[in-house]
Amino acid sequence: MGSIVVTEFLSLDGVMEAPGGDDNFERGAWSFEFDRGDEGNAFKTGETMDADAMLLGRRTYEAFARAWSSREGEFADKFNDIPKYVVSSTIEDPQWGETTVLQGDIATAVAEARDRHERHLIVHGSCQLVQELIEQDLVDELRLMVFPVVVGYGKRLFGDTSSLKKLKLAEANTVGDGVLTLVYRRP
Repeated sequence: MGSIVVTEFLSLDGVMEAPGGDDNFERGAWSFEFDRGDEGNAFKTGETMDADAMLLGRRTYEAFARAWSSREGEFADKFNDIPKYVVSSTIEDPQWGETTVLQGDIATAVAEARDRHERHLIVHGSCQLVQELIEQDLVDELRLMVFPVVVGYGKRLFGDTSSLKKLKLAEANTVGDGVLTLVYRRP
């Protein structure tokens, strides 16, 4: 059985919206203001290369398909070739690589997808999906790359939950221009 690994770019005030500048968010592209350094780049590359599949919400899936489907190189090839699961009630015929649309009860569909793999399913972005996965106790590991910036408003990683969600710090490093990489796991 695999695991669910959520990876996010996050501002100091918890904003995860448009770190790369998409969605017409006027304060987007905030992550580009900082150099992650070689160690930070290796952190991001390693988590993708180690994944068996990607799990994405519809908006992130569509943005990634636009951004990555025409690119080449080792990282782009992994993004394009890796099996993808997209949670969506509107996508009927996905066109980006090997994609399976998950519908119905999200917790059940995601757990079944996870159980098809030995390693992890990696979740990038996908705010609404991530909040639901946290609520349903389906996140095994949370990898945060925290940038030294206060965005001020925007979609935030954590929403309300019905109970406490305890995590254990597994790793913390400072990379590049003061970017913090944090890895939390369920105890």
